[in-house]
Amino acid sequence: MTPLLVLLVLVILTILMTVKVVPQQRAYVMERLGKFYAVLQPGINFIIPFFDRVAYKYNLKEAAIDIPEQICITRDNVQVRMDGVIFIQVIDPKKAAYGISDYTFAVIQLAQTTMRSEIGKLDLDKTFEERMTINRAVVESIDEAAIGWGVKVLRYEIKNITPPQSVLIAMEKQMQAERERRAVILQSDGEKQAAINVAEGQKQKVVLESEGLRLRQINEAEGEAAALRSVAEATAESIRLVAAAIQQDGGSEAVQLKVAENYVEQFGKLAKAGNTLILPANLADMGSLIATALTVVKSEQKK
Repeated sequence: MTPLLVLLVLVILTILMTVKVVPQQRAYVMERLGKFYAVLQPGINFIIPFFDRVAYKYNLKEAAIDIPEQICITRDNVQVRMDGVIFIQVIDPKKAAYGISDYTFAVIQLAQTTMRSEIGKLDLDKTFEERMTINRAVVESIDEAAIGWGVKVLRYEIKNITPPQSVLIAMEKQMQAERERRAVILQSDGEKQAAINVAEGQKQKVVLESEGLRLRQINEAEGEAAALRSVAEATAESIRLVAAAIQQDGGSEAVQLKVAENYVEQFGKLAKAGNTLILPANLADMGSLIATALTVVKSEQKK
């Protein structure tokens, strides 16, 4: 190999070492002679070969870190197994490189200690209800400590809460008892509502029957009154016709004849009805009896 070719190869290698291409959502921490110099941004960057070197490379995307399962003790002294997942993002590569040796390990440890602390403040029943409270507490605690690490904690989620088997059995029995209690309450409420509906139906039936009876009595009373009015009107009309007939020629003689006929007819009925017959003293004087009756009729006509 000729010296010229060797020189050409060295020049090409030097040029390649001078150019540093950084991918998108990546950050390279560059040191010059062992000291922090700059953070290379995505794109083409130029460095001085043999003097500059890329000391750290960071992914700026959001990362999910699994929090291993651990045993936590609740306020009522029940051991539960819990694990979770935390989402973080590197926002300052320089602090991430020089602020802590391993920010991932630090975040995991801080998440576990904070979770144990928060669980210790709650009873077992509350741990299932206060998931959001625990999540917020873990995020706030880690985010406050991670300021100097160049890391931003975005959110934390509890994945599993596993009580001991004995507690699970007790909880199952409690849930079964609660379901049975609700079933009994629902059944009693149904029976109560059914009884109310029956009583309400009976009440409406009695009211409707009494209302119907009242209307029937009113209708019957109105019918009887109308009948009495019709009878009275017919009687009055017949009396007016009789009075008008008497005023005509021969009316008086007709009245005498009618009175005599009625007298004889009623006397005959009286004779048939009983064994004892009482005769008036003036039975032979039929004319005087008719004259007395006509006197009464005439007096009524004058009125």
